[in-house]
Amino acid sequence: VQLVESGGGLVQAGGALRLSCATSGLPFEEFAIAWFRQAPGKERERVACYSNPDGNTYYADAVKGRFTISSDNAKNTVYLQMNSLRPEDTAVYYCAGGLGPYWPTPEDYWGQGTQVTVSS
Repeated sequence: VQLVESGGGLVQAGGALRLSCATSGLPFEEFAIAWFRQAPGKERERVACYSNPDGNTYYADAVKGRFTISSDNAKNTVYLQMNSLRPEDTAVYYCAGGLGPYWPTPEDYWGQGTQVTVSS
């Protein structure tokens, strides 16, 4: 099983980025794929989750209305469109996958992370 994130980078406040989480080796349609983030000195936190079994999406309050999570079953890939980025969105973003429809846990499958830096 592999989850590979891409799309991170440096952007100015107010800008946008799209993260991708390409998965392989897991039954994509049965999994929930989620994004988490961890900023320096802070705990890892939930960002957004796409439940492939039922198509439901979940967002942290901090990103509602700015971030959109989507899933492409043909590519086994989940995307996170991040708009109106703020300096406080700066973090390493991780994708994770677990049997749906629940948020993945630390014991599930995780990617290596991608850095997102938002400058003010």
